[in-house]
Amino acid sequence: MTITRPSADQLIEIGKGLGMTLSPAEAAEYLELMQPNLDAYDVVDTEPDFMPEVKYPRTTGYTPDLADNPYGAWARKVTVQGAAEGKLKGKTVALKDNVALAGVPMSNGASTLAGFIPAADATIVTRMLDEGATIEGKAVCEYFCLSGGSHTSQPNMVHNPRKAGYSAGGSSSGSAALVGGGLVDMAIGGDQGGSIRIPSAFCGTAGMKPTHGLVPYTGVMPIESTIDHTGPITATVADNALLLEVLAGADGLDPRQYAPKVDAYTEALDKGVKGMKIAVVEEGFAAANLMPGVADAVKEAAEAYRSLGAIVEEVSIPDHLLAAAVWGPVAIEGLQWQMMQGNGMGMNWKGAYDVGLLDYHAGWREKADDLSESLKICMLLGQYAIDHYNGRYYAKAQNLARKVKASYDAAFATYDLLLMPTLPITASKLPEPGASITEVITRAFEMIANTSQFDVTGHPSMSIPCGEVDGLPVGLMLTGADYSESTIYAAAAAYEATVGTASPAKASADLTPAQ
Repeated sequence: MTITRPSADQLIEIGKGLGMTLSPAEAAEYLELMQPNLDAYDVVDTEPDFMPEVKYPRTTGYTPDLADNPYGAWARKVTVQGAAEGKLKGKTVALKDNVALAGVPMSNGASTLAGFIPAADATIVTRMLDEGATIEGKAVCEYFCLSGGSHTSQPNMVHNPRKAGYSAGGSSSGSAALVGGGLVDMAIGGDQGGSIRIPSAFCGTAGMKPTHGLVPYTGVMPIESTIDHTGPITATVADNALLLEVLAGADGLDPRQYAPKVDAYTEALDKGVKGMKIAVVEEGFAAANLMPGVADAVKEAAEAYRSLGAIVEEVSIPDHLLAAAVWGPVAIEGLQWQMMQGNGMGMNWKGAYDVGLLDYHAGWREKADDLSESLKICMLLGQYAIDHYNGRYYAKAQNLARKVKASYDAAFATYDLLLMPTLPITASKLPEPGASITEVITRAFEMIANTSQFDVTGHPSMSIPCGEVDGLPVGLMLTGADYSESTIYAAAAAYEATVGTASPAKASADLTPAQ
């Protein structure tokens, strides 16, 4: 097979787009000189792609009707049975619908990606199946993961398992709803601005954003490589630690991984917190929309740690507020460059590329009006900044990311963990059909005051339940130094043991989404 050769006229037009002026004779000469390079493209085109083996059989699955889909959280139902034995034998798992499961449709919450079918399993899928997990299907997520609410996904919103009509959080909305509703034991989420911890806080689950690069992102659709994280959402801290043991470690295919330090996380669960030093971060309570009930619940949790023998002190980290600002250019310009203009993959990194995703996702340009409002505002701002400022603010923000990381690391020289509310609010009402652009976007980003910072710095950060306000869960966030997941699990398990785990919501007719 040969690739289509450009014409001289096409080269002239390409040159114009690059600021060049080519005469017809020059274009013809360049075209002749290109032929050996084009021949090399032919060689690449004839070779079969080189992708990881798919080891476990499955069908393509089916999309359940809303009547059979409590909370609207399932994007696709399909059962993939893993190995006969392993750490996850007997455990059921849902995959966020940005995680590749070969042969099963993946839309990443977006109408423009509907119909795409990955050719290979994500690394984390193979690891879970190798340890005996049973994958039950794909969980709904927000439109290309660009929302902390649960109202931008296609074709339907996801409802909070505790209260129909309220947000399940995002962007891993279906993952947390399915775990919080007791429909699966475990789920995979993704986190670029808080998208594991936000839905975990709203749905009353345990959600760990691991250290950047600890868990391979291979086979998960990227947003921006420097803030891409994937990790576990579970009903209990013990299950969370167990799942991370299976997920963690280098796979040789993900450039986000740089000598990750893996631990036996389940061995930390009974270590307790006696003598542990925990810093209550003042700036973590500074959000203008902080609900008094949320602040009270988190401060009570801090007192509980003191009663368990931890040394609990208030500290100020002013750069916590700067870190939230730094996240903006990194996430917004970065996603426009890699996920949208780069067709989901981008270039300039070694590893496993999904060629089919590149081809399929490129079609968004013909359907751009269908993109979600929360994605459109990021794309518009990101492209403006790239066009008018040449990416300088992305670059400066990445430099400042090192500064704010150093500020947190200075605190970790004294303290084992930082403690603050995961979110300033509990789950808000889902927007009504036909809601304004302002309401849709406000509901998408109103909760990220404390979460986005640790996507920029890469520190491990976990949300666990710590009470309720008006029947809706409150999240407590524990953050540690790089690769200190075991310390976080020790503290999370100690707190969980004092308050117990919340009983999962039960699917019922009154929780069936009416859309």
